[in-house]
Amino acid sequence: MMLQPLKTALIVGFKLLLCLSVSLSCAKVYAQMPSSQALLEQLAVNQQDLKRLDQGDIVLFNVESSGEMELTSGVVIYLPATPTQVSGLFKKDSLASIDPLVISAGFIPLQANQEAFKRFSVKAGSDEEAEFLEATPGSQFNLSTQEFDLIRTQESNQPDRASKLYRQILWQRWQSYRKNGIKGIAPYDRGNNTLVNPGVDLQAAGLEHDLLKPYFPELFNAWLNYPDMPLPKGVEDFYNWSNRLVQSRATAILTHRLMLSEAQGELILIRQFYAGHSFNANQLTIICLPYKQGSLVFYTNRTFTDQVSGFGSALKHLIGDNIAQSQVTNLLKIMQKHFKKINGNGG
Repeated sequence: MMLQPLKTALIVGFKLLLCLSVSLSCAKVYAQMPSSQALLEQLAVNQQDLKRLDQGDIVLFNVESSGEMELTSGVVIYLPATPTQVSGLFKKDSLASIDPLVISAGFIPLQANQEAFKRFSVKAGSDEEAEFLEATPGSQFNLSTQEFDLIRTQESNQPDRASKLYRQILWQRWQSYRKNGIKGIAPYDRGNNTLVNPGVDLQAAGLEHDLLKPYFPELFNAWLNYPDMPLPKGVEDFYNWSNRLVQSRATAILTHRLMLSEAQGELILIRQFYAGHSFNANQLTIICLPYKQGSLVFYTNRTFTDQVSGFGSALKHLIGDNIAQSQVTNLLKIMQKHFKKINGNGG
């Protein structure tokens, strides 16, 4: 009679152990790189859209916005290249070499000083240079109160004064982010005691639903809490600066990239934590997965700007979303053309 409770306990224990092993194995699978088919099904891409992808067209998907200051877009495209080739453009910053809007760009070593920014410059004699040196709080330049003060107080007759000041600002902003993450991003001074904090926007982006977050919860959590939380094993991070045309104006951009390379595909997380004007910050998630003779690239873009809020924000938002989407698709088409040139129509 004493054997019955023992038998019951063993059965219950076995069931608990079985459930635990199943749930652990499921968690392990869910933390791995998804297949292209899984993401296509998740996005409910139909047969007609699949044919369009095979023909080199772009397929769009909806990305929910968290508020009136966020512009979003989601894009899928087939590239005639392996996932490793695609991620290589981002890892080596070779993307800057094929992007016609990039004026100059450079890699930032983890132990960088201002020398890392020596190739950045503001065009001498340009309106942009004159306006930068006379800048005051407002929406024309994304600068903090202290940065506006720096420009005003450090007067000099040197012809490259604007470039030197901007390099100093970029270096200090990079240092602050490197040490404190998004909490270290200095707010932009819009005047009239109004500050805009891109760090808050990027924190909101990190908390929002993302197509890829369920597959890589540990990585997304580390990204949100960078650098306080260590990056998962196998994840590399890189920094770079660029001087790129945005709305026909040259603008400085500071970028942080996280990259995970696996046999099943390549994951790239990009955070533009400083932009000189036009937008406040930007977050991109990109995954490159094997598909036929090349790769499917799933690209999610979140751009934050206070220039689409306020009166008429619905119309501004619609226009802004279309512009952001157009910029993303144009860049992906450039990448597609690049790989067709070097690989033909296959990877």
